[in-house]
Amino acid sequence: MPERKIRVLVAKPGLDGHDRGAKVIAAALRDAGMEVIYTGLHQTPEMVVNAAIQEDVDVVALSILSGAHMTLFPAVKRLLDAEGADFILITGGGIIPEEDMAALQEQGIGKLFGPGTTTSAAVEYIRDWFAEHGRDREAAAP
Repeated sequence: MPERKIRVLVAKPGLDGHDRGAKVIAAALRDAGMEVIYTGLHQTPEMVVNAAIQEDVDVVALSILSGAHMTLFPAVKRLLDAEGADFILITGGGIIPEEDMAALQEQGIGKLFGPGTTTSAAVEYIRDWFAEHGRDREAAAP
C-alpha cells in the first residue's frame, strides 16, 4: 500500500494582500508530492482552522507579511487545540524577527522561515516532521 501524501493547508491570514510567497511555497510543496490546499487572501484564524479540520490536514502553513504574526499564529494554535487538533503542525513564514520566531516556537508553533529561505528547506522540514509525528493523527482518532 503506498504511503499517503502529506496534506498541507497554506493560508494567508489577516489583512496582508501579498500572496506571491504563499503561492511559491504551495507550488513547491505540491511539486514535492504533497497535497496542498491554498485558502487565498484575507483569512481569519477561524476560517483557517475550519478549512484545516474540513480538509483533514497534517500541516497548516501560514504566510504573514503584515507584522501580525504574534497575534495570528497563537490564535490559529489556540483554535486548533480547542478543536482537539493539536497534532497538526503549524509552521509558516514571512517577515518575522528572530526573537519573535523563538517566542512563537516556545508557544508550540513549529519552525518559521524568513526571507531568503529556500523552498527545499521548508519541504525538508515538513517531511522530517511528518516522518516523526505523522502518525499522531491516528493516535488522536476516536
